[in-house]
Amino acid sequence: MAGLAPATVRRQGRANAAIMGRMTGSWGDVRLAVAADQAAVERLVHDAYEPWIDVVGMRPLPMEADYGALIGAGRVHVVGEEIDGLIVLVPEDGVLLVDNVAVRPGLHGRGVGRRLLAYAEHEAARLGLPALRLYTNVKMASNIALYTRLGYVETGRVGIEGRSAVMMRKELAT
Repeated sequence: MAGLAPATVRRQGRANAAIMGRMTGSWGDVRLAVAADQAAVERLVHDAYEPWIDVVGMRPLPMEADYGALIGAGRVHVVGEEIDGLIVLVPEDGVLLVDNVAVRPGLHGRGVGRRLLAYAEHEAARLGLPALRLYTNVKMASNIALYTRLGYVETGRVGIEGRSAVMMRKELAT
């Protein structure tokens, strides 16, 4: 899409997203991210995780991810025309790993994260996977509390790249 006008790139990106969304069982306004979304995805991740740097003492892992590669692999799902939130999903070890959930800071408390996590449950069921797994930094207490309210159970604590993480899992109804 290099050399095309931005409006053309956006239209083509939306068209490709619509096709990819149908291929993965589109669910409302959640869709797969496309290459044209990469800058917006990276901006959202930065904005969502920047406040946590002082809390955890370093950049949270999602800020280190290669979103070009993740988008290319079909792992990043976004919600909202302006990309209000995203979720990175990876089928792994017989479950669906929620590798990252990020919401535009001005939209916290409005159900965007819950909607993305509900979408993850839908995707796990569609893929025939019995559970979701995620991890979050032990210092992100509000995230741990949210996941607990949504039915995730702590399964352990591990070190990941110099950070301490809480591992959580949610079994899906069969």
